[in-house]
Amino acid sequence: MSKVSIEEIVVANQVLKDVVTKTPLQKNELLSARYGCNVYLKREDLQIVRSFKLRGAYNFIRSLTEEERAKGVVCASAGNHAQGVAYSCFALGIEGKIFMPSTTPRQKVSQVKRFGGDNVSVVLTGDTFDDSYTAAMAYCTEEEKMFVHPFDDYRTIAGQGTVAVEILNDMQEPIDYMFCSIGGGGLAAGVGSYLKGISPSTKLIGVEPEGAAGMKASLNSGQVTRLETIDPFVDGAAVKQVGDLTMDICMDVLDGISVVPEGKVCTTILQLYNENAVVAEPAGALSVAALDFYKDEIKGKNVVCVISGGNNDIERMQEIKERSLIYEGLKHYFIVTFPQRAGALRKFMAQVLGEHDDITRFEYTKRTNRDEGPVLVGIELKHKEDYAPLVKRMEENGFPYMEINSDPLLFNLLI
Repeated sequence: MSKVSIEEIVVANQVLKDVVTKTPLQKNELLSARYGCNVYLKREDLQIVRSFKLRGAYNFIRSLTEEERAKGVVCASAGNHAQGVAYSCFALGIEGKIFMPSTTPRQKVSQVKRFGGDNVSVVLTGDTFDDSYTAAMAYCTEEEKMFVHPFDDYRTIAGQGTVAVEILNDMQEPIDYMFCSIGGGGLAAGVGSYLKGISPSTKLIGVEPEGAAGMKASLNSGQVTRLETIDPFVDGAAVKQVGDLTMDICMDVLDGISVVPEGKVCTTILQLYNENAVVAEPAGALSVAALDFYKDEIKGKNVVCVISGGNNDIERMQEIKERSLIYEGLKHYFIVTFPQRAGALRKFMAQVLGEHDDITRFEYTKRTNRDEGPVLVGIELKHKEDYAPLVKRMEENGFPYMEINSDPLLFNLLI
């Protein structure tokens, strides 16, 4: 069984002690009250580059020989690892080329350039991390440069494991549960390697987004399993294929995997912001989002959630709110067939809409029929229980409809 030793992680902690911020471990009273337990947040969103990724990147690059560093390094990343590599390149005075998906939020690309300064150049290519990875590896082979792996390397994993060193140093009480996000698996592998050596009774739960649950698929099949398609929304954890090494370690250290729908992640992001003033990116909110699925098991326990990153682009907040409302059953889209006569809309407003229902979108999809016309209607409810009465009133008042929330093809086409 492959392992990263406690000694390697302790050495990485020494390498990093003057480079990374020792981030706070904070008890969260609101979450503790909600779940009837003691919830502590490890705030890696407050790291220098606003994520834990600096730890693994710096530890990896620092381990290179002078000759290897002189050639320059290459990485592929959806954002956070790129920032860690960029910061490390600037700090160590070496050259870096960073491959990122073209879908990466603009805020993350800007941060990479800011942290790396003149030491780094950014190449935007492909739609996913895996596309960027392929391009970066081809470039490395061609130019004979060192590739700084975002997760599947002992040095990267040992660096990420220093998150657990800080948690266990700060925590006075025994930890019953620890939740951390999984993309490629570097954080879970590193945290788990240290945790199971020092506190073997702690249950470690890895958390993946529903649209990119590669570690769960791999552990279920007993081998690294590549996902054909992924939902890139949780960009910090949207990886088609986890690492060979990380899977091997996770098989040994994980006590469970929680798979969280993207909409639930969005609800959690909004709650963390509105209730706690914590700005978490989608991958950073995964650990807290999983608590709902473990609420019976964690009652009365000491629970640590790693907020793995806070690189959230403000431009995404509208989409985050929309996904949250749909997941919570408060936002519904319909194709409604309206009679082409005066007063039809007035009748819909008066006899179909409930007192607290709000039309958020209304547009004709085509007007070729003289008698009736399909209309795209978005309706926001105050309570999810208002849905059944709403559709019943549509049926009773002669408004044929098609619900499109549950039809991914139509939803993506129209919304």
